[in-house]
Order: sequence, then C-alpha cells, then structure tokens
Amino acid sequence: MSVGTPSRFTSTSATAHKILSPDVVAFVEQLHLHFEADRLNLLNKRKLRQADFDAGKLPDFLPETEDIRKADWRVAPIPTELADRRVEITGPTERKMVINALNSGARVFMADFEDSTAPTWANVIDGQQNLYDANRREITFTSPEGKVYRLGKHPAVLFVRPRGLHMVEKHWTGAYGPVSASFFDFGVYFVNNYRTLMDRGSAPYFYLPKLESREEARLWNSIFNFAEDAAGIKRGTIRATVLIETITAAFEMDEILYELREHSVGLNCGRWDYIFSFIKKFQANPAFILPQRGDVTMEQPFLAAYVRLLIQTCHKRGAQAMGGMAAQIPIRNDEQANAAAFERVRKDKLREVRAGHDGTWVAHPGLVPVAMEVFNEYMPGPNQVDVEVGASQPVTAADLVEIPAGRITEEGFTRNVEISLTYLESWLRGLGCVPIFHLMEDAATAEISRAQLWQWNRYGSQTDDGKVIDSRRIRETLEQVLDAKQKEIGEANYKASRFPRAGELLLTFTEGDFRSFLTTELYGELMD
Repeated sequence: MSVGTPSRFTSTSATAHKILSPDVVAFVEQLHLHFEADRLNLLNKRKLRQADFDAGKLPDFLPETEDIRKADWRVAPIPTELADRRVEITGPTERKMVINALNSGARVFMADFEDSTAPTWANVIDGQQNLYDANRREITFTSPEGKVYRLGKHPAVLFVRPRGLHMVEKHWTGAYGPVSASFFDFGVYFVNNYRTLMDRGSAPYFYLPKLESREEARLWNSIFNFAEDAAGIKRGTIRATVLIETITAAFEMDEILYELREHSVGLNCGRWDYIFSFIKKFQANPAFILPQRGDVTMEQPFLAAYVRLLIQTCHKRGAQAMGGMAAQIPIRNDEQANAAAFERVRKDKLREVRAGHDGTWVAHPGLVPVAMEVFNEYMPGPNQVDVEVGASQPVTAADLVEIPAGRITEEGFTRNVEISLTYLESWLRGLGCVPIFHLMEDAATAEISRAQLWQWNRYGSQTDDGKVIDSRRIRETLEQVLDAKQKEIGEANYKASRFPRAGELLLTFTEGDFRSFLTTELYGELMD
C-alpha cells in the first residue's frame, strides 16, 4: 500500500520508526490532503451552530432530512463476529491494560486513544505498537515484580477509538501543515493492521467519538471509502459504531446511520459526554442549569428519552444499540461498599437490557462478570436488534431537552472541585484515566465536573444550604482541597506533582468564557 510521500515527526525512537513506516506516513499525509479542508469547514459549522444556541435557539429534528427518517432502509448486515457484543470493556492503550482487557471475558475491547489517553507522543506511539502486537497475538508484558502477562486463547474483539475531529497531533508536522489527530490515529492503525485482521477473518473496527452532525458522519464515511480503495479491499470492510455523545447528534441519529450505512454496526449511548454536551450547548441559557452530577442519572427524563430514541432508531435500521459506561471500579478494602457498588452496576445493566440495548460498557475487568450475568439472563440471543422498542412512545424534541431536576449540595460542589483538580493533575502527568472516589474518571466524566462549576459560577447558583457558588467560594474550596492533598502525599511529592498548576488551570476553567474541551486547552502543557 503506497499513496504518497513521507512527512516529518518529532521522534527518533525505534518504536516510532517501526509504527510510522513510509506507507503509514504517506497514507496519513493523503488523508490530510484529501479531507483536511472538510474537517476545518465542519469545525467552523460547529461554531456557527453554537452561536445559534447562544442566541436562544434550541435543537430540533431537521426538516430537510425528513425523507431519510421516513424512508425504509437498513444498514449493512452485522458481521458474524460482531453479532454478540453483550459486554464491552473500554480503556487506554497501555500495554498491560490491553492484555487484561482482551482477556477480561468481555466480547469487545475498545482501545481508546481519546478520553482515557493523555496524548503524549509516547502514549500515542506506544499505544499503536501495543495494538499492532495484540493483533498479531504477540503482545506480552512483564511487571516490575516479574509477573508475565500474555493473551489467552479467546481474546475479545478489538475496536479502536481515535481522537475527535477537533484535535490535532502536535508532534507531527506534515508536508501540508498540522495533521488531524483523528486522521493520524485512524490512518496509523488502519495501515498497520488491516491485512493482519483480514487474514484472520476479522476486519478493522472503530468507535467514532463526539460527532455533532450527519455531515461529520459523511466525512468519516468518505475516509473509510478512501482507505478501502487505497488498500484494495471491499467497500464496507471497515465497520464503525458511532458514540451519540452530543445533544446535536441525538437529533440526527437516523441521518448518521444513513451516512455510514455501508460501514455502520450501531450507535452507543456515550452518556457522560452527552451530559457535558448538554451543559456546553446551552451554556448561555440560565434555564439549563444542571443539578449536581450524582443527581443526573439515567432516570432523568432527558436521558431516558435519549436512550429510548437511540434504541428505536438502531433497531428500525438493523443496527446495534449499545448501552453506556459503568464507571465503578472494585473497592478492595471495604466489602460492604464494594457490594453496594456492584449492585449499582447490576441495576444499571438491568435497566439497559430491559430497555432493549444490545450490549453495554464497563470500565474495569472486575465488572465484566456482573454485566455479563445480567445480559445472559435477560438477553438469551446474541442481540435484540429484531425487537421493536417503544414505537408507541415517539420521542419529541421537547423530550430531549427537558431540564433535569435535582439538588446542588455542599458535598456535590466540593466533589466537583476535587474530581476536576485530581483529574487535571493526572492528565498533565500523562494519565488520561484515573480512579477517583471509586469511579474510573476519564476526560468525559471530568468535563462534567468542571463544566458544572463554570455553570454554577456563571449563574450564581446556590447549594441547598443557601450559599452562593461564586469565584471566591470556588477558590477557597480549591485551596482547602490543595492543602489536604499536600498533607496526604507529603510536601516533597506535592512539589514534584502538577497539583499547583492544575489548581491554576481549574480556576481559569470556572471563570470567563466557556472552554470547549479540557484536552485541547491542556494539550500544550502536557508533559511528554
């Protein structure tokens, strides 16, 4: 496979030169040459649409695509290998995690270059190497204690989530300018692995993050077509699941599936980013203030409607409707608390399978058996795609933007400060996925916490004790949390940490104009 000329990248490591072969480099350059103008145009359309929301407009189903929603069509048949995706595990592309996730007993492992990976060059390149080795069944890892990890006989099917269209790969200087992180992650993985996968009877599978419109789905479909043509493989070989994690995408689910119909296998309820999107899109509207994060559960009407519409849409089109992430992790030193956490996971997965989902997500191998038990009991077949769900309950535009009810407590406010600070500090050290309060926090969950602090500060919200949330209160609480961190880890470790800088950054995220993404704002400060 050869489609162009090499580029330049900021690495001399042996791993980088192995992963970034001349064919890989040339292909990424060609993706940039063919699709960068479209990507930039779509990002500009996001800004224009945000301006409409800032002016008070609310999203609605598009009249110009009504014919697509009403027409009788279906996506391409689901590959046999992907028919049963009842439990999927997600996580970063770190080597030990890749092995453990593939061995976890889940049907699918989504290797994540996006929300759970801080994109240092080492993380990005080593992650690609780890997936390269995993696809060739050559991946092993030896811990500092001498424990050896290797793949079992029946590893999970591998999906890859590239970074979103809004990000660039700062370590790469292409012949035509900065390269999209989406193009980079997709292109490197595709060229290095498509032949190995196809020789084994599999194919390249992807999760597509943070799409906001059918036009963005169309761009990805064009990229897939280009890749298949360049490789000389059949159209529709690449298959993808789209994460519905923005409020605008929720109004275009039919259209997104239609644009990707040759390549689609379904949609996923990316609920954490979806909640964040709800705050972001309606940032200028004081009527859309959300209660504390713990009260924004899937029982809230706007989220229940989103789930119902996603399942209705997918099953009507022959696509899989995947459930959301259970962020809980095992609590090893407290049996009672651990049992309560597992029960919450069980109830969440029971809600999903009864609603009609064809599978679900977990963040930790320890949760795979819990989710698997629920889906095994309530979904005896490989999926529920042929089950019609909620036809008598059509979802309206008003349903999708119903403002959730709930409280803002002192504990909820303080916890948002702690989560935001701790995650920012970890991300600055190159860790994109970190356990906090017995939950696996990634960029999506941390985004909710910091966005709520901004929203509450902007509109002078009060905790239920009547105290106003303002910049002074945020600063005072942050100082208390920082003092506690210093005592917890010791002065020397604190000075070596990124906590002071994380605190400064958190204050900037809670004041002034709303910052679109933590990841883009922090990218320049990331320690390589």
